[in-house]
Amino acid sequence: MIEVRKGGNPFGSHRVIEPKGVLPQPASRIDNSMDRIWDNEILVDVDILNIDSASFTQIKEKTKDDVEAIKKEILSIVSSQGKMKNPVTGSGGIFIGTVSKVGDALQGKIDLKPGDRIASLVSLSLTPLNIEEIIEIKKDIDQVIVKAKAILFETGLYAKLPADIPPSLSMAVLDVCGAPAQTQRLVKKDDTVVIIGAGGKSGILCAYMAKQQAGPNGKVIGIEFNDQNIAILKSLNLCDEVVKLDATNALACYEMINDLTSGKMADVVINNVNIPNTEMGTILMCRHRGIAYFFSMATSFTKAALGAEGVGKDIDMLVGNGYAVGHAELALSILRESKEIRKIYEELYS
Repeated sequence: MIEVRKGGNPFGSHRVIEPKGVLPQPASRIDNSMDRIWDNEILVDVDILNIDSASFTQIKEKTKDDVEAIKKEILSIVSSQGKMKNPVTGSGGIFIGTVSKVGDALQGKIDLKPGDRIASLVSLSLTPLNIEEIIEIKKDIDQVIVKAKAILFETGLYAKLPADIPPSLSMAVLDVCGAPAQTQRLVKKDDTVVIIGAGGKSGILCAYMAKQQAGPNGKVIGIEFNDQNIAILKSLNLCDEVVKLDATNALACYEMINDLTSGKMADVVINNVNIPNTEMGTILMCRHRGIAYFFSMATSFTKAALGAEGVGKDIDMLVGNGYAVGHAELALSILRESKEIRKIYEELYS
C-alpha cells in the first residue's frame, strides 16, 4: 500500500534530505522512497536509463569499461544520493518508463494516466530513483536496462512515447532534444556555423537544423575526431565541410576555421562533445560578437568565462539549457523528415 501525503513543493524540495533549503538538483541526498508519494507527484515504473554522455564516459573510464564495475558504480551513486547524479560531472540523463500513479493534486491538470509510456525530460540528477535491479548495461549507447521506480515532480517535464518510433530510439533522441531546438533559435540565415562533435548523437541533429536555418548561402562546418563519426557525417551531407580536429587543441581549431572562413570565423559555434578542455577551442573559432553555445555537460564555465576574457573575445556564451518549448516534438520530427538520419540512429540506438 502506497502512503500518499499532501503539501508537496512543486519543485520537489520536500524530497530533499540534505542540505536543507536547496532544490533537488544541487542537493547531495534526496528521499527516493517509493512506498510513499506526495499528491503532486507522478510515480513511474522505469525500465531504461539513458545516462548523460559525459557522465557515462567518466564512469567507463573510472571502471576501465568493466560491466560489473559499471553496475556497482551506478548502484553506489543512487544508493548514496537517492538519484543518478554523477559526483564528478554533476550530470544525470533521462529515463523511460510506465506511469504507475498520478497524484490526486495533478488530476485534470496533466494529460497522463496509469499505463502511459513516457520519457522524462528532466535530469536524473534531480529525479528520485530507486533501482531494484540492473539487468543490462549497453555501453555503446549509454543506456542501462533496469527494474526501478522514479518520481516526477509537479514541474517535471516528460514526453509521451510516439507510436511510430521505437522506445530506445526515442530515448536516445529525447535525451539531447534541447540541442537542435536551441540551434533553431540561434542560427540565422546565411550564418557560418561550426559544430563540435557534429557526428555524435546531438551533433547530427544540430547539423541538420543548422543547415535548414543557415540556408543555401550559409555554411555548416562539422568538427569530429572519431573516424567512424566522420564517415557517418560525410554520408549524410549535412555539412559543407567536415574536418578532423582535436577540440582540446585550441590553436589548431583556430587555424583551421580561420583558413576555412578567410579570417571571418564562425557566427555560431555549438559544442556537443563529452570531454573536458574544449572551451578555448570553441571560443577561438567564434567571431567577435558571435555566439558560443555549450551543450556539453563537460564544460567548465569558469574556464570559458576567464578564457574568453584572456584572449580578448567579446562573444555571447550560452549555457546548454536542455529545455526549450516544443523541443521533444522538434527532435522527433527530424527522424520523421530525414530517412537517412533515422536509418543511422536505428542502427546505433534501437
